[in-house]
Amino acid sequence: MIDGKVMVTGGAGYIGSHAVLALLDAGYEV
Repeated sequence: MIDGKVMVTGGAGYIGSHAVLALLDAGYEV
């Protein structure tokens, strides 16, 4: 079951930082 938590590795890079922002906007806990 999905609980809305996501762990992102490489969040300081270009793609990772945009992915983190998109996940936060979608309501996920990152």
